[in-house]
Amino acid sequence: MGVIAKKLQWGDKIGVISPSHVAEKETYLKFTKGLQNIGFNTIEGKNLYKSTYGYSASEKERADDFNDMILDDEIKMIFFGGGIGSNEIIPLLDYDKIRTNPKIICSYSDGTTILNTIYARTGLHVYYGQTPGLFGDLRHYDYTHFVSNLMDDGIQFFNKNSEWKVLSHGTSEGILIGGFTENISFMLGNKYFSFNKSEKYILFLENHNKFCDTAIISTHLAYIEQNEIIENINGLLFGHYTDKEGIENEYLDKCLERFGKRNRIPVIKCDDFGHGINHGILPIGQKAELDTRDRILKYV
Repeated sequence: MGVIAKKLQWGDKIGVISPSHVAEKETYLKFTKGLQNIGFNTIEGKNLYKSTYGYSASEKERADDFNDMILDDEIKMIFFGGGIGSNEIIPLLDYDKIRTNPKIICSYSDGTTILNTIYARTGLHVYYGQTPGLFGDLRHYDYTHFVSNLMDDGIQFFNKNSEWKVLSHGTSEGILIGGFTENISFMLGNKYFSFNKSEKYILFLENHNKFCDTAIISTHLAYIEQNEIIENINGLLFGHYTDKEGIENEYLDKCLERFGKRNRIPVIKCDDFGHGINHGILPIGQKAELDTRDRILKYV
């Protein structure tokens, strides 16, 4: 079952850090104000606004913010966004303390590496799909996912807000892992990440055409296929890719369809998580069932 942190309550303290980019104070004050407006208190990492390297704070400064918040019993959630470079801090995270002081950890995009590494090394369920930046202008769908995943008990299904497109049929069951395609492909073989060869996994992935065209995503999928983890992948859920209909979506759909058929796994594509307007949350470590007949992701 793994380690599951206690759910949030109104008034709890949320720690905001930035492992992947330099935070601009004026912008981040809007994000923290948004979290405060819906009923939470916020604590900023002491190095949140540092730019020691120009593009970020140092590895130690960023890791110190994370580790300090793990040890602070008043902080119930650690929240951070994307960018680039989060893998630089994974050797410095205190995984023993993360395991013994479990709390909600949520991010997306470049946060993929930190989230999946923490789950692999500690068994702690972590949450992919949202960032503090959403709370500067919070949408209703994102709010409902935040509450249902991070505050409520007994969530049974992934709450949808788009039509789910089946690209390879079937039903599968496994543990949810995943995130941004580039990070997932790069972390395979990393000594800080591992997977249980006796388990099956449902992989969720996302990217966006403003970052990568289909050829690059196909390359990321090839890295996944050429790693031994493919024998344990039992299904694929792919998130939002482009804001426009057209040939870019068609190319990606065909790419994902081929991936599913080659590996004999079900594949569904949707617009409910990723870098679009919907930011659904997916719990890494949660056992789930992906059903292409009913187009659902059920938590079991």
